[in-house]
Amino acid sequence: MQRALIGRSRILGALVVAVALATGAYAFTATNTVPGSSAGSGSGTISGYTVSAVAYQLNATTPTNIDSVTFTLSANASTAKAKIVSGSSTYTSCTIAANNVDVTCDFSPDIAITTADQLSVIATS
Repeated sequence: MQRALIGRSRILGALVVAVALATGAYAFTATNTVPGSSAGSGSGTISGYTVSAVAYQLNATTPTNIDSVTFTLSANASTAKAKIVSGSSTYTSCTIAANNVDVTCDFSPDIAITTADQLSVIATS
């Protein structure tokens, strides 16, 4: 009879230890907080702008230099840059009017008319 009592005590002891370990493990994982996040994939059309009403303003003191260029974009933009010399890699940041389509690019230093050979515009919305 004593053997049966020892066997039950061992089983009861093992059960108590298993419950304590499970509770302890849960307590540690319950304190982890992970913020929500988003993930996804999608696609959209990238369309270009049509540039119209292009006008070059000459420097008042040196009229052989271009001081600025103004133009109108076919859709709203939040950023615009332009260059007028094809061999240059530098784009000038432009100012976009409140209507989001009329753009002015002020070149500093001014660009000689003889070097201006291409209007290249980069715009994003």
